Amino acid sequence: MKAITKYWFLEGFSLFKKLGMPSMMKLCNLLEMEHVDKGNIIDMGERDKNCIFFLKNGSVKIIDSENNIVKYVVKKGNIFGELSIYDKDNSSKEVAIALEDVVICYIESDMMEGLMEEYKSLKNGLLKIYGLRIRKLETRLQDLLYKDSKTRISEFIKVFIEEFGEVEKDRIVAKNLLSHKDIANLTNTSRQTVNNVLSIMRKENIIDYDSKFISYSKKTI
Repeated sequence: MKAITKYWFLEGFSLFKKLGMPSMMKLCNLLEMEHVDKGNIIDMGERDKNCIFFLKNGSVKIIDSENNIVKYVVKKGNIFGELSIYDKDNSSKEVAIALEDVVICYIESDMMEGLMEEYKSLKNGLLKIYGLRIRKLETRLQDLLYKDSKTRISEFIKVFIEEFGEVEKDRIVAKNLLSHKDIANLTNTSRQTVNNVLSIMRKENIIDYDSKFISYSKKTI
């Protein structure tokens, strides 16, 4: 694929904002591009070499392949697979599944490490992303200790809608991408508890949802 197409692909990523056009084109020459259909697995640990992935469109969930538990969700404009740089032993245990049709670019981890040594902004940016992921996992552990199931689920739902949704008149609306099992994984609760809490939130007009979308009124938050 032409480098200029890949340049368009990377333009929206904050990680590359400090790189000039020549540096971006150099990076583009190292990238591979791929379309993945909804529900399909994005091979992370089974490629010839470990890779870093850039998500242009759509959303993916990252799963621990050993226990099939969802670790986190990635939206467009973000990266995943960075464990292949910072924690190579555990990176092979991660699996990415497309929650909708997605477009990705990817680069081999050793090439990315070379670019990080050449461009300090890339190195700092990737460290920041990795650090944020670690902090989110730490927050989940703290929530498990100090918050009950209902609070963890309701707070997760609100944060998810804010992060993945868009404003439509007086509501924030997000695609309903996660199953109740996924939400249970991400909040350390059970699927039945998630079902009960979501039903209560809908009855109390805190949220509304169907098979395609989930939303809340800005007036209720």
